[in-house]
Amino acid sequence: MWWKLFFLLLYFFMLFILARFFEAIVWYETGIFATQLVDPVTLSFKKLKTILECRGLGYSGLAEKRDVRELVENSGELMQGELYSALKNEEQTGSDSSTTFSGEMHFYELVEDTKDGIWLVQVIAQDRNPLLSTANWGKMVQKVSQFGIRTGTFNCSSDSRYCHKRGWMKSTLIMSVPQTYASKGKVMLKEYNGRRIETEHIFKWMTSHVASRIKTIRLSEQLMEDWYQMDKQPVKMFLFARLLQPPAFFSALSIKFTGRIEFIFVDVRNWDNTTCLEEIGVQQTPSYILKTPEGIYRYGNSTGEFISLHAMDAFLRSVQPEVNDLFILSLVMVNLMAWMDLFITQGATIKRFVVLISTLGTYNSLLIISWLPILGFLQLPYLDSFYEYSLKLLRYADTTTIASWVRADWTFYSSHPALFLSTYLAHGLLIDYFEKKRRCSNEDQNANNLEWLSSLWDWYTSYLVHPIASFQNFESDWDDDPNFLLERLAFPDLWLHPLVPTDYIKNLPTWKFRLAQPEGPNRQTATTNANGDSSGDQETVLDYGCPAATQSEESGGEEPDTDWSQWPCGMLHCTECVVCLENFETDCLVMGLPCSHVFHQQCIVVWLAGGRHCCPVCRWPSYKKRPARPRATQPLEPE
Repeated sequence: MWWKLFFLLLYFFMLFILARFFEAIVWYETGIFATQLVDPVTLSFKKLKTILECRGLGYSGLAEKRDVRELVENSGELMQGELYSALKNEEQTGSDSSTTFSGEMHFYELVEDTKDGIWLVQVIAQDRNPLLSTANWGKMVQKVSQFGIRTGTFNCSSDSRYCHKRGWMKSTLIMSVPQTYASKGKVMLKEYNGRRIETEHIFKWMTSHVASRIKTIRLSEQLMEDWYQMDKQPVKMFLFARLLQPPAFFSALSIKFTGRIEFIFVDVRNWDNTTCLEEIGVQQTPSYILKTPEGIYRYGNSTGEFISLHAMDAFLRSVQPEVNDLFILSLVMVNLMAWMDLFITQGATIKRFVVLISTLGTYNSLLIISWLPILGFLQLPYLDSFYEYSLKLLRYADTTTIASWVRADWTFYSSHPALFLSTYLAHGLLIDYFEKKRRCSNEDQNANNLEWLSSLWDWYTSYLVHPIASFQNFESDWDDDPNFLLERLAFPDLWLHPLVPTDYIKNLPTWKFRLAQPEGPNRQTATTNANGDSSGDQETVLDYGCPAATQSEESGGEEPDTDWSQWPCGMLHCTECVVCLENFETDCLVMGLPCSHVFHQQCIVVWLAGGRHCCPVCRWPSYKKRPARPRATQPLEPE
């Protein structure tokens, strides 16, 4: 787990270095940086219109380049990174999809129940043509999608009753916008009643309705009153600009961050006295100012802080995240760590994918289980102060230069997924190479797929038939089964070679075979285990619960000159090893099994170490304790 986290952090560091390397290449070839300012005077009329489209400002009626340039300058400073992204988006063909609603419930779930987004729906009346042609609707979808506005088509022929209920008797356009400033508030539907159906006019109608939700300040006295007012919403995003209405990307972000950040537009077109601006720390216009309880932060001064929807969205998400943002971040981190197993695991290819699937399931399950109590704690009212202090620390960290680099890299790699995946693959291959070097002495890594599957099947069948028990006390869940799994499934040879560790052998009772001595003083008898450790009769590793007085009853007519007093309690008396068919000699080492049968120590160890973990006489498992027999029970005879 910790190694995977280390490899993941190493991968992020590699991405950071790679991004700086790309910046150096661009600077070497062009002599410019992504954060370098661009003078709009040097741009062509077409590029200026592209910038305005990306920012969401209408330029209809502006025929001269000077007017378009002034509109760009009044909406914010232009950087090389923003210009590059705008030109790249223009070159891409429209691939945004539009939803086709099947009926009332589908429309309600996606549009009316969506509290933090904007929808544009084209309603096609029954037996009527759509308001926008297929080509114009495609252009409209591509234009509004870059601002996070979702689109769809509702054909009344699929649910005419709902169209009559709504009064949609003719083809029209419907826009869905949250009605209140609270999170998860009500949604209002606006119908387009304009006569002109050009894309630019429809977009202007949409932006005017969305901009009306933003609080607009046009007087300096109103600004000072609002600036020093202690509201419930401590984080505010101000736009100081000489514009009639805020850009569309700014209005779209106000919808997206409803309930978290308050967006305020300050129109300074008619302000002759800028003393109040200097008093609150605004040195120039246009300016995007983030006001927090810790102070003010001017957006646009650090790396990657462009005047665009995606760049400002990444900045605001890091400054004021919601729980869902943190969950998605943790989900991405955990899955990136889990996929490291594909390269860390050595051996057969199938083995790698089996381990990967197991790790993915385990990590994601643990992640979800871990988040459940966190969500419960966040609902407790007395943790509000802890939550506020956490956000305060997060805001301090996210307004640093390092945080701006991280956001810039995130924006860069998210717009180039192929580069992100290729670097992750290269990093994984490097891990695989070094793991092979580190485990060069491990023979298992050279196994092919068939060998590994065979070993997996052997382990699986052995686990089903021979559950691994504690080898110290030989306990098992099958002790109460008299038939021992239906006589070992009626095919003993198929189940006599389980994958059982041999650690239990050293705990089996071992002692010396001796003949009876002449009667004399009482002697202290002792037994030893397989390691040669001696212990008293009552302290043997296995206690079979048989009194010493019963030994003569179970001897079955053994030779009278054998010293049975040194045998552990419960062991069956015998003078011959059935493995080698030789008699026990004086002072030879003998070993007993849980079934009470006794053999030469060397003979039975070779037998057990060869994988035959059962008694040669009765086939009872050599690693499992056998229930104690009543005193009248005769010893189990060989089969």
